[in-house]
Formats: sequence, structure tokens, C-alpha cells
Amino acid sequence: MAARSRPLAVPALRLRETLTGGRTLSLGGVDGWLLTDIAALCAFGLVMVYSASEALGFLWFENANYFFERQLVGMGLGVAALVILARMDYHRLRRLAPVLALCLVAMLILVLLPHFGTAANGARRWFTVGPLSVQPSAIAILVSVLFFSKWLVDRAPAVRSVRGVRDYGLLVGVLLALVLLERDLGSSIIIAGTALVLLALAGVRKRHMLVLLGVVLVGGYLLIMLVAYRSSRLSTFTHPCDDALNTGFQACQALYALGSGGLGGVGLGNSVQKYQWLPEAHTDFIFAIIGEELGLLGTVSVILAFTLLLWRGVRASLRAPDAYGALLAGGITAWIGIEAFVNIGAVTGVIPTTGIPLPFISYGGTSLAMTLAGVGILCNVSAQGRRQGVTVRAHVDRRRRDGWPPDAGPGDGPGAAPR
Repeated sequence: MAARSRPLAVPALRLRETLTGGRTLSLGGVDGWLLTDIAALCAFGLVMVYSASEALGFLWFENANYFFERQLVGMGLGVAALVILARMDYHRLRRLAPVLALCLVAMLILVLLPHFGTAANGARRWFTVGPLSVQPSAIAILVSVLFFSKWLVDRAPAVRSVRGVRDYGLLVGVLLALVLLERDLGSSIIIAGTALVLLALAGVRKRHMLVLLGVVLVGGYLLIMLVAYRSSRLSTFTHPCDDALNTGFQACQALYALGSGGLGGVGLGNSVQKYQWLPEAHTDFIFAIIGEELGLLGTVSVILAFTLLLWRGVRASLRAPDAYGALLAGGITAWIGIEAFVNIGAVTGVIPTTGIPLPFISYGGTSLAMTLAGVGILCNVSAQGRRQGVTVRAHVDRRRRDGWPPDAGPGDGPGAAPR
């Protein structure tokens, strides 16, 4: 029996080595705080998606579980990606990054074609696959982190030159142009912000960074002012309730929801705004429903959960084994942090509405799956950094406190004569 089973085991071993690069990590080495925090956010997100969308699902599809079931599918795919990427050596992604970038560009172009992409609300940014929809711009955020990190590491000396920053800016500009053609300003903001963070982590000169930041801000302002519905959002930002029944309707209803929640909320499932008073209650404005149903305590708890995630992500980036791992961890952490900040800021009236979902909580299968995949890479970088740290500490512990071996010979001490 042993002789028969061995030939089957060898191909399986080779397949595992192909996928993992020969370095398979057990989930036991992953940051427990990070995984616990992500699990809590995802579980909470499922509860809130069901609570915020049950009325809409029954009204539109005669199924109160409609959005919840699709969110569950997206979470299942995301968890599978998280487990695979947490166990696979992230250095293999460095070699795959150019291929993934080319596939992404092809998807971003195909989705604009009438026979491939699906149009909704005046935008064409989805592929429809059976009952599910795939949004390439949500995939673009993760792929951009992988590709830009590789590009910056491969060209490390050139990052501090004008030519290097120019070339990097052109690459980012091409990707942003493709995403903006889908009328997805929210994803463009996340990609641009994450790309700037990656450039800063790569060691760009401050004056070059300021110039590039100025170009991004001017370009963003022009993109807003040249499109009517975007400029109207900006004009009603300071006083949204002056036109509470038109352009400021969504922002005002979000503030009403947050205000009516008080300290402890009206109770889980008891929201009034979700009954079509607040548009996009289960997607971009789910944070307002959290404030209404769970009050200030619920919203603060969500913010603390994201703060914990950012802390563990920054810690993973600082302890990464190499520059590519540091950029990956830093880029993924920046992506999630910027997305959470922009969403919460828009709901609370701190910044204009941009249409960005709240990570792990808002409804959106593609966005949730991609974010969980990014967390898998973050867990992998963290685990390899922790493993390397244990190796270094073990090496140090085998020596005395002064750094010399414990059984040094007569010529091995700090004051010994050189050999």
C-alpha cells in the first residue's frame, strides 16, 4: 500500500511547492490579533448588511436575505483567498505582478465594451457572471499594490530621481485614467492615495513628493469640477441641508440617522432610515445605520477595530523581512485605512461624498473578496517577519549580553588582541 500511495504523494508535493515556492507557512504563525480583528469586522459586517438590506431585498426581490446571501458568497471567496495567500510565500507574487497587471488592464478595457460590461446608474464598471457581478476597479486596488511595490523595489535607486518619479506618475496616471473611464472616482481616490503612500515608503525625496501631491490635488479638483454631479456634491458639502430634498438628501439623511442613534442606538434591526429613507444604506452609507441602531458606542467600536488593524499592519510593515514585504504590508494597510477614513468621513459630513464602501462591512462581494485577499498577503508578510524575528532572537540568545559567544576562548573576548 505504501508503494502505491507514494507516486500520488509526489505530484501533490510538487503542486504545493509550485503554489507556495517551497515555503509553506502554517496559520499558527499568523498574527492572532490581526486575524481576530478581521474576523470580528467580517462577522459584524454580515449582521449589519442583513439588518440594513432586509427591507430593500424583500421590496425588490421578494427575498429579505437577497443581499445577505450574496455577501456571504463574496466572504466565502475572500476567506478562501485569505487562507491561500496567508500560506503562500508572498515573494511569488513579485514574479506574478506584471502578468496580473496586464490581465487587469485587459479587464478594465473589456468592461467598457457594451457586449462585455454591464451598465448601471450611468456607469459601466461590472461584469455579470450568472447571479454575481464582478467589478474590475475593485480588483485594481489590490493588483496596483502588488505591481507598484515590485516596480519601486526593482528601481530603488531611481525613486529618488525626477525621472523615476515621473515614470511612476505616468504608470499611476494610466491606471487612474482607465478606472475613471468607468466613472469610478472612489476607487481612483484609493488607488492614488495608496500609490503616494508606497512612493513615500520607497524613499522618494520630499520635494518630489510635494510636487506629485500637488499634481494629484489639482487633477482631482479638475475632475470634480468638470463633471456636473461631482461638482454639485462639492457645492452642497458645506451646507448639505440647505437642499435637503435634492442634492443634500443623502448627506442629511445620514446625519439624521447618526443623530437619532444617540449613545446606545435604537436597537439592532430597528433602523427607520433603512426603509428607503437613506439611499445606499447597505453599501456606502452603512456606517450611518450602525450609528442609528448601535449609537455612538457602536460607531466608536468600529473605529477602534480599524485602528487595531492599522496598528498591526504598520507593525507588520516595520518588521517585514525585505523591502518588497515592507511595501506590500504598508500599501495594503494604507489602502484599508484610506478607504475606511474616506467612507466614515463622507457619512459623518467631514468630507464630500465619494461612493467608497466601508471595508469588511459594506455590501459588495468583489470589494470584500479583494480586501480579504489583501489581508491574506498582510498576514503572510507578518508571519514571515515574526518567524525571522524569532530566528534573530534565538541567534542573539545564544550569545552573551555583550554580543560575544558564551564559551569564548582566551582570544575571543571584547578586549582580546586581534588575530
